[in-house]
Amino acid sequence: MSQHKNLEDFEEVIRQCVKCGACQAHCPTYLVTKKEGAVARGKIALAAALLDGDTKLARAFESDIDMCLMCGSCTHKCPINVPTQEIVGAVRRRITDEKGLSFMGKSISTILGSKKIMNTLARTSSMLSPLVLKEIPQSSGLRLRIPTTFTENRTLPKPARNNLFERIPEYIEGKVEQPAIGFFAGCSITYLYPEIGEQMVSILKNLGYSIYTPFVQQCCGLPALTSGNGELVSKLATNNIKAFSDRKVDTIVTACASCNGTVGEYYASMKTDQAHFSEKIVDFNVLLQRIGLFEQLAEMEKQKNRIKVTYHDPCHLKLQNIIREPRQLLQSLPHVDFIEMEGAARCCGLGGTFSVFHYDTSRAIGTQKMEGLRDSGAQLIATACPGCIMQLQDSINHAGLDVRAVHLLELMDEALE
Repeated sequence: MSQHKNLEDFEEVIRQCVKCGACQAHCPTYLVTKKEGAVARGKIALAAALLDGDTKLARAFESDIDMCLMCGSCTHKCPINVPTQEIVGAVRRRITDEKGLSFMGKSISTILGSKKIMNTLARTSSMLSPLVLKEIPQSSGLRLRIPTTFTENRTLPKPARNNLFERIPEYIEGKVEQPAIGFFAGCSITYLYPEIGEQMVSILKNLGYSIYTPFVQQCCGLPALTSGNGELVSKLATNNIKAFSDRKVDTIVTACASCNGTVGEYYASMKTDQAHFSEKIVDFNVLLQRIGLFEQLAEMEKQKNRIKVTYHDPCHLKLQNIIREPRQLLQSLPHVDFIEMEGAARCCGLGGTFSVFHYDTSRAIGTQKMEGLRDSGAQLIATACPGCIMQLQDSINHAGLDVRAVHLLELMDEALE
């Protein structure tokens, strides 16, 4: 039996959708494409038709289902909380089961499913980056010298020379009176932004915690989830749960909103009992606020020349209502002048593998955030998701703004130094 909920498991809630259109004003893809099939109620109607046997997996049907970031913006505003992103995931798994993965889907799954391939690819990318990537003047990014169909005009972060697991110990012994904390790093932090992982470990270490970062942990599975590969998600979930079983940890912290939403929320929704693992997952904002670190930061003397910083809400934290804590963090930092921007909660356009298959639409969604960022006058835009950092910086580069996208932990680490 599949570990995932199938379309029939959502039938009751699918029938409850009244097609009111409240989702329309909040759907990132609809706001760009203006196509009814892109909005949540259109997808719910397609799912209902599939349940009723009124439609086959025709190309037009697949195209509409594919045009979804699974960001949950519609669910966040739905008056009856129809979980459209979960329903879309179930439809995509059915399409994959019946028709198989696309060539690109197979390629992504092969990479995500093999830690050895991930390590090799990351190391090779770092070594070859001077040959295949060129720096963009006055911009925080690189561009492929010979762009491909999936990378046309995209700006990319510089590949890290050493991944996170080559930079930190697997286990750090803390104070006897403090509990051990597990750290689920995720692919983006491990291979693209290992400095974020180092900052997370450094902060926990200075607070006296023992830290366990099992090197055998793998991708959380979000890219596989968004591409409909339920089999790979199940495999990764099993491996990640086993990875943290070698040491007793009551809390597993994440510094990536996407990972938090997957290992904390999605794993818990699977039909096999993952609660013993998922209930341990906590976002770093929530953890550090809970232990009183924000209050300690707020007691520091405010610096005179503070840097202007605004904030972008990652969709996977917004869905869990983790909205207040990141702003409290920014307001507590002695060297930061926090400014709220217009459209802070608007999706950046990444959406797991969405930006790979639909880069033009993804970029158009990201562009919609730039006016609010420009008007804020911020020098930095902080967030709690490395994927959002990559997407935001690409949008910033195309908009020609003198702004850098950063992780909240970078700013916290600077304050604690």
